[in-house]
Amino acid sequence: MTLNGLYVPLITPFETSGEVALGALELLARRLLDDGATGLVALGTTGESGALTDAEKRAVVEVTARVCRERSAPLVVGAATAEALRRLGDHPEVVAALTVVPPFVRPGEEGVLAHFAHLAELSPVPLIVYDVPRRTGQHLSAGTLRRLAALPGVAGLKSAPGAITDDSIELLADPPPGFAILGGDDPHISPMLALGAHGGILASALVATADFARLVTAWRAGDVSEARALGHRLAPLSLRLFAEPNPTVIKAVLHARGDIPTPAVRLPLLAASPDTVAAALASWQPLRP
Repeated sequence: MTLNGLYVPLITPFETSGEVALGALELLARRLLDDGATGLVALGTTGESGALTDAEKRAVVEVTARVCRERSAPLVVGAATAEALRRLGDHPEVVAALTVVPPFVRPGEEGVLAHFAHLAELSPVPLIVYDVPRRTGQHLSAGTLRRLAALPGVAGLKSAPGAITDDSIELLADPPPGFAILGGDDPHISPMLALGAHGGILASALVATADFARLVTAWRAGDVSEARALGHRLAPLSLRLFAEPNPTVIKAVLHARGDIPTPAVRLPLLAASPDTVAAALASWQPLRP
């Protein structure tokens, strides 16, 4: 099965006490699926997974798996270690793990291949390679991405190189069979879809879910006029939502809309500025039905 469509990486909402707001998380997950998301992503970077305890991570997966089970929707979970991957076998709703290229160590492309071959061999679910060189410090060529696609147990790519690169164009010009190429740079998702991406993993869709779902559908259906118009409207929204460290602006917008109880992030010094939040809200308003 090739993953396609709109996958929305969930934020982790917090109560004023600092605890994870599991009720708000469940309501948000249901709303995203109601508004047209194909599936959900739990414990991604947008969900501040690095700042959650193991117990909190388990609770987040339990809630999102239950919602996806009830809605017959696919769930992707961020997991990059052998232990985290093994735990995913307890949840049949989990169709894949979002696994980042090893950050900081810059193992080289051969090292990346060896790393994913090892993890894929022991993982109970297929892997989606999360390629985000701005954070990992490791560039992956189109040739290496094709070699990753050929590994048993590697099902797709979240492509977030920060631009429409030559490697992106080369890969999409002749995509590996059965390998999902999902755009992960929100402002660039419309041109990525135009080039043939199968969908996207897009945090901006937390704010404008139905519009991003329509964007993916329009490009996949060849409705260029609607797709181009939607892309032009959504790209500025994404730029504003990512104007400060993610997910600070998105959380502030969701809180302003009443979707979550607080705009808090686990690193409070990263709170979004009022001017940035106001700009994002102004961009969002015209997108409402």
